[in-house]
Formats: sequence, structure tokens, C-alpha cells
Amino acid sequence: MTTLPLPAWGVRPKRVLPGFGLTMGVTLAFLGIVVLLPTVALVLKGAEIGPARFWAIATAPRTFAALKLTLLAATMATIFNALYGLLMAWVLVRYDFPGRRLLDALVDIPFALPTAVAGLTLSALFSANGWYGAVLEPMGLPVVFTIWGVAIAMSFTSIPFVIRTVQPVLEDLDPQYEQAARTLGAGPFTCFVRVVLPAILPALVVGTTLSLARCLGEFGAIVFIAGNLPMKTEIASLLAVIRLEEYDYNGAAVIALVLLLIALALLAVSGLLQALATRHRGRAP
Repeated sequence: MTTLPLPAWGVRPKRVLPGFGLTMGVTLAFLGIVVLLPTVALVLKGAEIGPARFWAIATAPRTFAALKLTLLAATMATIFNALYGLLMAWVLVRYDFPGRRLLDALVDIPFALPTAVAGLTLSALFSANGWYGAVLEPMGLPVVFTIWGVAIAMSFTSIPFVIRTVQPVLEDLDPQYEQAARTLGAGPFTCFVRVVLPAILPALVVGTTLSLARCLGEFGAIVFIAGNLPMKTEIASLLAVIRLEEYDYNGAAVIALVLLLIALALLAVSGLLQALATRHRGRAP
């Protein structure tokens, strides 16, 4: 039996993949050029107008209505995504049925489909003479040019984030813990709540947060189904584009900066919740 020699004291062991300095430098340079510099430019552009002017633009009636609609519709879409995404991930992992691989591939269609095409398709389906709208309109449930249409478009483009985040965690979950819980007399619901859910909760939080962040920044899939009515169905990202077309660069920068701050706050909360969930899972007996 041969043993590997231990490295000498004070000598670092060789890495399997060399070139850490080069790869880290390229990574940081790319991150700075693509993410950091545009973010800093946006912050500087929004800060140069002063706090009073910034607050006046951010709380203007039209801006406030657009932000309110965006947040409310994004929240509605995210709640649906969390529930349905978890259900879809559970079905894809825990059951074997004909067409499962096809269904698994269809989950990624919102990623591959251009958002403008998705918006046109949803508008055609939910219009008064569409397949869905012809049923919903007589029931007094209009979708097109309402907040429901905005939420549906947001959900369509962001739901894969939840599924693809939870799915690998469910696949790696050892079934012996569930079997042990069943042996101790736990029912299916108790087994899911006490065993499965704590294990997948960090991934579910991350996927849900990413879904919410994508909803806040969605544009192409919404503009066709929302109707873009000011003070009613106008989203914040569209209002920012309108401000750019009006050469109101400060107004566009303020709206974009507000959305950026909301997204960063969501990511920070997501990281905190994920850390708490992981810590609680580690302390669980």
C-alpha cells in the first residue's frame, strides 16, 4: 500500500487546476466591465440630480403607479411560481411516466423563446376571440389589458428559475430520511413538511427570489398583453423606455435605479433567508 507524501510545512499543495491568478483576473475583469461599471454609471446618473429631484421623480403619480403595478404583479406571479414550480419539480423528480423527458425539456421554453414572441402568443390566447379569452371573457374575467395579463406574462418568463433551482436538490435528496420518517409513523404531509421541505427550502428561496427579480425587469412579454395604459397597466420598465424616448435621461435613470435597488434588496434578503435556512437545517437533529 502506497501513501501520498505530505506537503512540507509552509508549502502549499499544488492545485489540480493551475492558473488561479489568471482565471480570477479574467473573471473579475469581465464582471467589472459587464456588471459593475454599468451599475456604477446608473447610480452616478441617478445621483447627479440631487435627493430632492430624485424623490420628486420617484414619487410622481405616473412613476408611483407604474412601480406599484410592477411590484404587485410580480408578487402575484412569484407566489404562483413558487407553488407551481415546486409541484412541477416534484413531479419531474419523483415520478416516472411516458413523456417525462419531453415535459422536462418544455420547462426551458421560456428561456429559449424571445419574450416578444411570448407576449404576442399570450395576447392572442387571452384576447376576446382567443382560445382562453373566449372562455374567460363571458365569465367576466378579462385578462388582456389588466394586471392579470401582466402577472401571467411575468410568470411565463420566470417560472423556470424555480423549477431548475429546486429540481437538482430534490434529485440529490437521500430517500432514506423519508423512509425513516414513514417508519416512525409520519404521514405523507408530515414527512414532506418535516423532512423534505427543510432540505429544499434554501433552493426554493433562491429560485423564488430569482423569479421575482426577473419579473421586475421583464419587458418584452408584457408590453403586448398589458396595453400600456398610463396609470393602469403601464409597467416601470416601459415607463423608463418612454422617458428615454422623451430624452428625459434623468427620469429614466431614476426609474431604473429604483428597480435596481429593489432587486438588490431582494437578493440580499434571499441570501439572508438562505443562510438562516441552512443554519437551521444544520442544527436540526
